[in-house]
Amino acid sequence: MENEIVIHSETDLRSKIYTIRGVQVMLDFDLAEIYGYSVKAFNQQVKNNIEKFDSDFRFQLNAYEVLELSRSKILTSIQVKGVKGGRAYLPYAFTEQGIYMLMTVLRGDLAIRQSKILVRLFKGMKDFIIEREHLVGYDEVAKIAVQTAQNTENILEHSKDIARIDQKMLEMATIIDDFSNTEIKKDFLFLNGRSVEADLAYQKIYSQAKETIFVIDNYIGLKTLVLLKSVPKDVKTTIFTDNLKKGLHKKEYDDFCKEYPNVVISFKRTNGIFHDRYIIIDFGNENEIVYHCGASSKDAGSRISTISTLSENAIYKPLIENLLKNQEVVL
Repeated sequence: MENEIVIHSETDLRSKIYTIRGVQVMLDFDLAEIYGYSVKAFNQQVKNNIEKFDSDFRFQLNAYEVLELSRSKILTSIQVKGVKGGRAYLPYAFTEQGIYMLMTVLRGDLAIRQSKILVRLFKGMKDFIIEREHLVGYDEVAKIAVQTAQNTENILEHSKDIARIDQKMLEMATIIDDFSNTEIKKDFLFLNGRSVEADLAYQKIYSQAKETIFVIDNYIGLKTLVLLKSVPKDVKTTIFTDNLKKGLHKKEYDDFCKEYPNVVISFKRTNGIFHDRYIIIDFGNENEIVYHCGASSKDAGSRISTISTLSENAIYKPLIENLLKNQEVVL
C-alpha cells in the first residue's frame, strides 16, 4: 500500500458511483484512491485473486463507455489509450458485489475502515430509493429497488460462502455485526425480542412457508413486493389489503412480475375490518405460524417496530376464512 488517502465524506463517495450497463458501479481508479493504493497496485491485488471476481462482480469498460463518461460534466478525468497522458488500458468497473469481494482481498485497518463506509453507503442508497418511491417514475424505482434488494441478498450469501474458505471473513464479520448495532443504523426491527435487520427479518419469516403466505395489511407499496421476491418456489402468496392512500400501482406490480415470474401473488380485500397487520404462514396446516406486525412491511426499517409470533392461532381462523371469501383487489 502506498498512500493512505481516506475519503470520509458520503457526498464524495456518492459522486464516485456511476450507472453503467444498468447497474451501479465504482471504477478502479476511484477505489484505489479510497483504499490508499496506486491504480496499478490495486488492480494487481485483484488479479492475484481473480477467481473471486466473476463477470457480474467486475467488468472492463469499453471505449464507448469511457468516452461517454469522459464527455460528462460529472467525470472529466478519464483518459484512455491513444490520448496524451492516457492510461494503457480501459478502466475496470466493480459492482456492489465486487466491492464487497474486495474486502476479502485488500488487507489492513484502512481497508476495513473504508469497506464499512462503502457497505453502509450502498445499503443507505437502497433504503433512500425505496422510501422515496413516490418521487421517482414507477419504471425506474421498480428496476432499481429490485436490483438493489437482490444485491444486498447476494452480498450476504457471498459472505457466508467466503467465511468457510477465507480467514479474512473473521474481520468481515464485524461489518455484518455493525448492521445490528442500533447506535449505528436505524433499519432494523425486533423479531420475537431480537434485533434483526428489517429486510432479513421478513426474509426469515417468508422462507419458512411450505404452501401459502397471507399478508394482511391495508397499506402496501413496492417494498411489500420486493420483500416477497425470495418466497420459496411453489408457495402461493395472498395479500389482503384495501390498498389505501397512494398504495401499490398496477405498473409497479407488472414490473415486479416481469422481474420475478415465479413469484405468485394475488390480492384480496380486507373490507376495512383489520387495523393491525399480520403475516400467516401455511394457514390451516400443522406448520401454521401467525405473526403480529407493528408496522407495514412497506415501511420496514424506517422506524423501530416489532414482529411477534402469536400463540393462540385458533381465534384468528374464522377471520381468515372470511377473508378468503372476499373479492379481489383491482390495482
